[in-house]
Amino acid sequence: MDRKRRVIFVCVENPNRSQMAEAFARIHGGDTVEAFSAGSRPSGRVNPKAVEAMRQVGHDLTAHTSKGLDEFNGREFDAAVTMGCGDECPLVVARRRVDWKIPDPKELPPGRFNEVRDLIERKVKELLAVLGAEGVGA
Repeated sequence: MDRKRRVIFVCVENPNRSQMAEAFARIHGGDTVEAFSAGSRPSGRVNPKAVEAMRQVGHDLTAHTSKGLDEFNGREFDAAVTMGCGDECPLVVARRRVDWKIPDPKELPPGRFNEVRDLIERKVKELLAVLGAEGVGA
């Protein structure tokens, strides 16, 4: 692969799903991926439940922040992934757009929250495999 794949994960408030997806893309993509997350109406914080869920799998989300989508408008990405929240991020330029329809875990108990975390990890791995396959010979 000649260059890193750039991926952005988008959710309205950017406190849970998109944060975990960004983390998993960095974990599983290593130096082949540049991963970001953002929200159209960021909450300003990462949900402590997301921090705890990711701590359980060995990743520290405490340094992450809830970011606004505006700072990414006009930037080019290989993939823009919405998490099922209805955001369309029309000003983000992306070669591929995907909507994952992942339930918002915000109010879920820890066990169910972790099920959503694990679903996100599986979907991130699938996306990275597709992007990697597209990058062969690029």
